[in-house]
Order: sequence, then C-alpha cells, then structure tokens
Amino acid sequence: QVRVVESGGGLVQAGGSLRLSCAVSGRTFSTYAMGWFRQAPGKEREFAASINYRGERINYADSVKGRFTISRDNAKNTVYLQMGSLKPEDTAVYYCAVARSKFTSGSTRGIEYDYWGQGTQVTVSS
Repeated sequence: QVRVVESGGGLVQAGGSLRLSCAVSGRTFSTYAMGWFRQAPGKEREFAASINYRGERINYADSVKGRFTISRDNAKNTVYLQMGSLKPEDTAVYYCAVARSKFTSGSTRGIEYDYWGQGTQVTVSS
C-alpha cells in the first residue's frame, strides 16, 4: 500500500519561508517523479513544481519560479518544497503526488499522478 504524507505547513508572515516535506512508502520512490500541487479556497488545484525520478529535471509554475525550490532525497524517500518570499496568494493546501509511471520527467498535469497525500495547509498573512 502506497502512503504519501506531507508535513511542514503552517502560518507565516509575508516574506517568510517554509519547507514542506513529503514522505512516500510502499513504492520504489527513486523510480518515480514527484509533484507538488496546491489548492486555494474557492479555486481549482494548480501545479506548483515537479521533479523527475533522479532529481535532474525540475519544472515550476510561473507563479512560484524563483521563490520555491523542489528537491528530493531518494535515500530518505522524501521530496521537499522550500518556499521563500511567501505572499498571501500562496495561501493554499499543498499536496504532494507520486507519478503514475516510472522513469518519467514529471508533469504539470494532475492526471499524471496516481497517489496523493492528504495535504498540508500553508497560510501566509499580510
């Protein structure tokens, strides 16, 4: 059984930083791309960042580029999202997801991921 568990969310002031973590078990983590998505209240889920299985290919949404950094530690079966220069519009529930297929480069499309975490709330105050 695959488990995906996010942690690290919280309340932070605008301009601050947070690091999200996502631990995966039940799947050979090192062979799957990972993605971070977010969903703000009243809005659709949107892509934030993705990283391929080896951590070589990374993609960011324009809205977070230059402020967020995705990384992974295959030895710890964990993917991270370092978030800096946070803005109130970054307030959302952040979800981690495991790619549906092995050895892919990562995708901006949620349909390309088949296991999701329960989400972690990030709230940025102005």
